[in-house]
Amino acid sequence: MIVGTKEAAEILNISTARLRVLLLQGRVEGAYKTGRMWLMPLFSGKPLIKRGKRGPAPRWRNPRKPAKTIIHVNSQRIRSNQKYQQRQPVITVKKWGDPASGIDARKQGTQKGKTNIYGHEVEIPGGCRVVYRPDSPRCGAKVWIETFDNVRVISWQEDGSG
Repeated sequence: MIVGTKEAAEILNISTARLRVLLLQGRVEGAYKTGRMWLMPLFSGKPLIKRGKRGPAPRWRNPRKPAKTIIHVNSQRIRSNQKYQQRQPVITVKKWGDPASGIDARKQGTQKGKTNIYGHEVEIPGGCRVVYRPDSPRCGAKVWIETFDNVRVISWQEDGSG
């Protein structure tokens, strides 16, 4: 895909003036000028910028990774529910990062960092990954689900109704 100066500057999170300086220095890979307009190809969603010889490191090379959501199924609670005829939630959703950006903000409160939400069902709208690591378990779990998308946790009442 090929983009112009304005779109490329938005993707790189820099001003169009700074991008034009990089273009004039020949630091944008594959960029070419047609008439009065610069066109740049995208590689993995961004224009490639050659490293300069002086100055601070560019900020567009190290974007922040989104917070990861990890979903566990608590086997101890499953066994406890069977033994004592209970309906406690067995799914644990752990979200690292900003609590307002993820799971259900009304259940999380205002705390920052790692949060745990317990529920009976979880909806994952986008892609996810199921991980099995028996040699290096996470919190005792050997199988878990990871996603970068926001998830919705559904918890039933004690009588089992939704």
